[in-house]
Amino acid sequence: MSEQASEDRLDRLGALPIRDDLRGLVPYGAPQLDVPILLNVNENTHGVPDDARKAILAAVEAALAGLNRYPDREFTRLREALADYLGHGLAAENIWAANGSNEVLQQILQAFGGPGRSLLSFPPTYSMYPLLASGTGTEYLAGRRASDFSLSADSAAAQVAEHRPNLVLLCSPNNPTGTALGLDVVEAVYAAGEASQTMVVVDEAYAEFAQQGTPSALELLPGRNRLIVSRTMSKAFALAGARLGYLAAAPEVADALRLVRLPYHLSALTQATAVAALQHSASLQANVADIKLQRDRIVAGLQDLGLTPARSDANFVFFGSVPDPRAVWQGLLAAGVLIRDVGIPGSLRVTAGTEAETSKFLSVLAGLLGTGPAADSVDWTHTRNDKGLP
Repeated sequence: MSEQASEDRLDRLGALPIRDDLRGLVPYGAPQLDVPILLNVNENTHGVPDDARKAILAAVEAALAGLNRYPDREFTRLREALADYLGHGLAAENIWAANGSNEVLQQILQAFGGPGRSLLSFPPTYSMYPLLASGTGTEYLAGRRASDFSLSADSAAAQVAEHRPNLVLLCSPNNPTGTALGLDVVEAVYAAGEASQTMVVVDEAYAEFAQQGTPSALELLPGRNRLIVSRTMSKAFALAGARLGYLAAAPEVADALRLVRLPYHLSALTQATAVAALQHSASLQANVADIKLQRDRIVAGLQDLGLTPARSDANFVFFGSVPDPRAVWQGLLAAGVLIRDVGIPGSLRVTAGTEAETSKFLSVLAGLLGTGPAADSVDWTHTRNDKGLP
């Protein structure tokens, strides 16, 4: 789309009677480019293992026979399978699911947020949180982190006590920094929200990639009916295209979400796909192990290049001390490697891909920084606009 056409489209949008708080906003979304190596949106680049793929095909084939009927609106079999996968003494009544963890979070905000209510989170963190708040008419409160992007129990609890929000969203492992929170932070936030009856949501989208010994907030669910732990099958299960997110919480939380969900919101094909994948979680976890290996290899490689990667409990690495992030981003793109500029000065983020993708990324990056042979082979004439980016 040309610049003039884009301006005309914006003018026509502005002429519509949309909500005032949506005027001037742009849709969320990372660049979707035709590039050989895509390491920008934390997808599982290993794909679905063959045994899981065959099981999914068979399950979808079976579901087609009943596609003229509405799906099970309680997705009972899926909730049972998710509870079995999570363990921790959870049962189907503790589980809820929707089309991606973004919809799970949206439904939480629809039930517990809204006009006159507030959501507290701690940037830099997942950029969808303020957008979800805006979409549900919930006031977004941006909390504070330390200069190294860490969040202590005392600081988080003090901010909850200060703002008395209706909801707190804790991302662990955090996106974009990749670091997990200690359970002491979750416990402190939950206790600090007692007076205001604050709902505490721990977004564990990347939990399967955590370092050994990193605990999950699932351990804290017993006796805490205001605590919610959200997960996704997009990352560890390589099902980003299937759109299946879920949560674990007290049964009454799922009852609250039933009040705001759309009828039959999970298709029969989505349910069949997810159940089949869960039945083959062992082979999918083998890919997770390799991704963690490549992630740690990236961390070591970045350190060797004089950069400062953060300790990562996710399937990506956030790294600083980048001399010119925009130029490095462009240079990598010109060489066929797309990573993420998260807008934090001196920093970039890269997804851990396959061994070959990791090797290519590290090799090109070394060249761009003047420490490897790839420097002379990179075409620096490409720019963001050349690639169709805003």
